[in-house]
Amino acid sequence: MKNTFWISLSVLFLGAVVFAFWTRGGSMTTTFANTRKEPLPAPTVEEHVTAPHSETAVLGGGCFWGVQSVFQRVKGVTATTAGYSGGTKETANYSDVTTETTGHAESVKIVFDPSKVSYGTLLRIFFSAVHDPTELNRQGPDVGISYRSVIFYATPEQQKVANAYIAQLDAVHAFPKKIVTQVVPLKAFYNAEDYHQDYADKNPNNPYIQVCDVPKIAALKQQFPDLFQDYKHK
Repeated sequence: MKNTFWISLSVLFLGAVVFAFWTRGGSMTTTFANTRKEPLPAPTVEEHVTAPHSETAVLGGGCFWGVQSVFQRVKGVTATTAGYSGGTKETANYSDVTTETTGHAESVKIVFDPSKVSYGTLLRIFFSAVHDPTELNRQGPDVGISYRSVIFYATPEQQKVANAYIAQLDAVHAFPKKIVTQVVPLKAFYNAEDYHQDYADKNPNNPYIQVCDVPKIAALKQQFPDLFQDYKHK
């Protein structure tokens, strides 16, 4: 897993690791973030909010380190938390989740002001820069249902926007393969362990972060420059 395999790699072997990622398959997380130069089309079905307030989105798209590292750099996002959703409270811990038997997905809770950044825009970023939504139960080197692509909707409006956007992208063949992202109700979200919070920002030289997550931040900055903001953990 990430903590035992990737962190133990020597920087001397990083080039070989990168090469393995590029040759292992055509839709790897790293190549996905690097090859898309323009964002996907904006959602045609969208919530329109003018009054400032807070809403919550919960998204899973592979390792939560990278998902969090992107959304904490989006203007209008006020807080992000890495965690688990889809399973029970008793199994909401890293040791159990990595057994791939709990039903949990590594997820990120995103608190945002919809008057500044809409839910549809968050999904646009999610599909454009964060992950490959055509990969089933994996993202890049991370394999298992805990790394699945999933939208946990908190309201009927979020469900409507999510389903409509997936149908819109599939209709125009935005990806070479069909989107496999799940759209399911949010039943509960459980915070991950403290050491997972802001992990990418706290460990920028970690080989896993350099290969898998830094390109996602670069993709956000390139594709959505008006929404990009610098971030530094407290």
